[in-house]
Amino acid sequence: MKIALLYPEVYDMARFSQERKEFPPFGVLYLAAVVEDAGHQVEIRRVAPGHTTLNLTGFDAVGFSLASSATYGLMLQARRESLIDSGALVMVGGVHANFYPAESLRDFAADVVADGESEDIILELLEHASDRDFTGVAGVLFERDGRTMRNPSRPLIRDIDTLPLPARHLLPREDIVLPDRLAGTDTRMAHVMFSRGCPFPCSFCAVGQRRMQYRGGTSARTELTHLIDAYGIEGFAIVDDNFIVNKSKVTDICKHISDLNLRWSALSRVDTVDQALLETMAASGCIEVKYGVESGSERLLKAMRKNTTRAKIRATIRMTARAGIQPKAFIIHGFPGENTETTRETISLLRELRPMLGRVSLFRFVPLPGTEVYNNALLHRIHGTHQQPGWDGDWTKFHIHHNERHWWGDADDWAETERSYAELRAFIEDEWGPQG
Repeated sequence: MKIALLYPEVYDMARFSQERKEFPPFGVLYLAAVVEDAGHQVEIRRVAPGHTTLNLTGFDAVGFSLASSATYGLMLQARRESLIDSGALVMVGGVHANFYPAESLRDFAADVVADGESEDIILELLEHASDRDFTGVAGVLFERDGRTMRNPSRPLIRDIDTLPLPARHLLPREDIVLPDRLAGTDTRMAHVMFSRGCPFPCSFCAVGQRRMQYRGGTSARTELTHLIDAYGIEGFAIVDDNFIVNKSKVTDICKHISDLNLRWSALSRVDTVDQALLETMAASGCIEVKYGVESGSERLLKAMRKNTTRAKIRATIRMTARAGIQPKAFIIHGFPGENTETTRETISLLRELRPMLGRVSLFRFVPLPGTEVYNNALLHRIHGTHQQPGWDGDWTKFHIHHNERHWWGDADDWAETERSYAELRAFIEDEWGPQG
């Protein structure tokens, strides 16, 4: 069979004044690898603003990856404008589809929606491309006789090491190897995923999977060796939701890759590392850990369900610097309850940590669909969700970059949020510059 997998290409604004591509679409890259291994012909097609009318005739199946709610409208536009054979199987999956599968099924006029991991699901769907009988396929929704049928959930893949390496060869080389995305250096690098999921309940984070799945050290080494041989990389960034959770798994990967002489970075919480682990990471080439600090206000940290304190943040930043790794802080401003006092608490903490913090990225709060904040909008005084009266149908506004919308509270709350954000941003730019 001939299959087209579509993904949204978007640009981030982590650097305040510079457009940058996001990391590669790992969802469709893994699906493409699985489908290719099964003997099918696969093409990956990008959908971007101004590039939504695609000629998809000749494909037996077309899959739409709803990678985020912010790109939902873009992908829906592609569905409506693109040429697709009437007999082609139309499949939908991805993060937004996992949160809102019934709506995705309806809006995309799809034959079937995958809810959860799709590597196993897609092969079963292709087996039923002709008869459209999905009754025995776990983890999908489909229409039958005018009713939406929802099959039982599919268990998570027991061992993600069994998956083939993502099909990077189906994308242009410049989408895989980047020269300026590793810890502020000019290292030739690529992005990788060594785990899936995040078990922590942060109220602002849209994580669809709470159980952690880790790849082993041998698997990680195999992929990195391939990237060295095929693309000449000198480093890599781990883009997992929260790579540093299981210390033994992280240590195993570090020990398997330490002789590859690659520089690398990863994301972490401040409460999942210790000095020994950081030193092991440094010895294997880690040069930066990006921490979700979020705020210097303990009141807001509690409201965010971060389960941490200023003291813990201080200790972790110091440990990281002591290990020879550059710590970076992610800050979220404007969470419900933010005011001048909480903002200045964040400024005071950052000022204290300035000698050790290499970089800071500042984001404005957005109630991402699927999060606790979004799902409990009334409790958090959030407005503008699709569950409330007056919904305008615009999913693009839920974008974590370049977002300046009034999301919660009244006009006075918003005015104070605006003033305090300007104060925090000016401090960060004065100390660290307009960097990501």
